[in-house]
Amino acid sequence: MSKYNEKSKEYTMNYIKEKGLEEIRFRVPGEQKERYKAAAEKSGLKSMAQFFVTAADEKIERDGLSDKEE
Repeated sequence: MSKYNEKSKEYTMNYIKEKGLEEIRFRVPGEQKERYKAAAEKSGLKSMAQFFVTAADEKIERDGLSDKEE
C-alpha cells in the first residue's frame, strides 16, 4: 500500500498554498545532474532544490543583483 494517498495530497497542496510556494523546473544533461547531486550531498544540503536555491542566493548576493533594499 502506498503511503501517498488523497489525504497526503490534500495536506501537501494546502502546505504549498499556505507557504506561497511556486515551482521552478529546468532540464540538464544526465551527467550534469549527477554532478549537481553529488555537490549537494557533499555540501550537506537536504536536496538538489536547496542546493540550487542556495547557489542562486549566493550569486545574487555576490554580484549585487538584489533589488531589495538592505
